[in-house]
Amino acid sequence: MSYLRATRLLCWLLGVAFVVSVVHYLDNYVSYDEYPQPADDATVPAPSAGVIGSAWFVFTALGGLGLLMWFRRHITTAAVLLTGYSLSGLVGIGHYTVPGATDMVWWRQAHVVVDIVLGAAVLGFALWAARHSSALIPPAARSAQQAPQPGA
Repeated sequence: MSYLRATRLLCWLLGVAFVVSVVHYLDNYVSYDEYPQPADDATVPAPSAGVIGSAWFVFTALGGLGLLMWFRRHITTAAVLLTGYSLSGLVGIGHYTVPGATDMVWWRQAHVVVDIVLGAAVLGFALWAARHSSALIPPAARSAQQAPQPGA
């Protein structure tokens, strides 16, 4: 796949993941009490609504920085940042570690599951990009990245 086609795919993936994450995280924050919670003696406590709201901003910043690094053709750095962003969706798996999660209303199930799937897709893209990073950087850009910096 060419850099241009990969860029289109990445922009599409991140655009859809962003929209779905807004719905998922906003619903999780606003309707926090309607989500199943782990038992009081659970090994891992449930994150607070504030942590969930803050996490969205951190994850989204990672995705934005990943896209910026992609456009600058720093493919490996972009892949690392996109891997971090993929956790925004993958963390949704945590909902299903709590009893009663499958009893949530259908539309809540839908956005949680779609967010998980998109997290997996972004992770897959990031792993693919890291594996093919040398082919995604044109020779001129590759030699410019390897050239010694003035004053170094």
